[in-house]
Amino acid sequence: MPTYVYETIPQFEGDTPKRFEIRQSMKDNALSQHPDSGQPVRRIPIGGTGVMGGSSSAASSSSGSSCGTGCGCH
Repeated sequence: MPTYVYETIPQFEGDTPKRFEIRQSMKDNALSQHPDSGQPVRRIPIGGTGVMGGSSSAASSSSGSSCGTGCGCH
């Protein structure tokens, strides 16, 4: 299960948002309230580290592979 980052939504001027992480299934709806305090929250997008194949890599041009990983699968 992935871990998502949420942040509380300040209700009053001067309140500071507080971030927290929670493990959820990708099928679950995003939280709308903090599980403990009930304060409104929003999910914060965090960049992933996924790897995409492509023809711009040196491995694909030297190996002739079309997936870009140099594995020779294509």
